[in-house]
Amino acid sequence: MELALEDIALGDQSRSQSHDFLTESTIFSLSRSESLWTTAPRSTWETYNKPIIVMSVGGAILIFGMVLSGLWFGSIYPKSTNILGPGFFSIGLMILVVGLVWVPVMREKQKQKSVSRLFTNHKHVFLHL
Repeated sequence: MELALEDIALGDQSRSQSHDFLTESTIFSLSRSESLWTTAPRSTWETYNKPIIVMSVGGAILIFGMVLSGLWFGSIYPKSTNILGPGFFSIGLMILVVGLVWVPVMREKQKQKSVSRLFTNHKHVFLHL
């Protein structure tokens, strides 16, 4: 009795036959993020430019709020600086803190990317066994 090709169960294929179908192009096409495969190392400025800009803007608003608050305490333009000084001071402080917290988050993200790249490089060795 001969078995037709349709009657052969998928589990009967040998392990080497199933691994032959898995090539690097298949792995690349199955990857969700191509950035793990294609990007070169980024410079420090490219990594931290957004947090630095946010900290700079926050610091400028903070200093502007300090100047307006100083004008209020010096009784110069008391009506306009009554609300604007503390308002700009608090908004500038919040933006500055967001930028300061953003830097360690970016460092942690960069470490996780390097660890995931390390594991993906080792995964190729195990796939071709």
